[in-house]
Amino acid sequence: MTDLTLPKPIKHILDTHNEPDSVFAALLPALGEVLQCDRCFLFLRNPETKFGKVAYCWRRNQEIPEILDSDWKLEPDSLPKEDPLYAAALRTDPSVYVEDVETASPEVVNKEFERKHFGHRALIHAHLCQDGQLWGILQPEILDQKRVWSIFDRAVITQLETKLTPLAVAYIQVFASSD
Repeated sequence: MTDLTLPKPIKHILDTHNEPDSVFAALLPALGEVLQCDRCFLFLRNPETKFGKVAYCWRRNQEIPEILDSDWKLEPDSLPKEDPLYAAALRTDPSVYVEDVETASPEVVNKEFERKHFGHRALIHAHLCQDGQLWGILQPEILDQKRVWSIFDRAVITQLETKLTPLAVAYIQVFASSD
């Protein structure tokens, strides 16, 4: 997939916004619409300090719980043991496409953890990694039903991983430098 085949709303945002904050704020609603998701959020993380936060969240409607952090939080040491998706991200494994949290392998998804913290049924756990380190996770979600992620969905996310990772690094270097 080339830049020319990115959906027009996403390509327009990437072409017209330069600062990480403006790209992320504009991109999540567009991505949510393009992928027909219920919620889409962006978790950003400083790999040196292990502080992170959900800095951006889009929801299809107000009934969907918002996931946002106002403050940077230290990553619990137990998190990679509790959450196999997070452990995969820390290892900089390829992004994970979960079609159904309820039937996914326990090696891939901790069903109880996902229910407690997110309440989704299907998700993409897109890893924003550079130089062997995790800088962020882009997470489009479907709340009430399973979802087969299409070749199109996967191509869009693959493109965005490449485009968003340098912006995530730049964001962390500016906004998390005081932690």
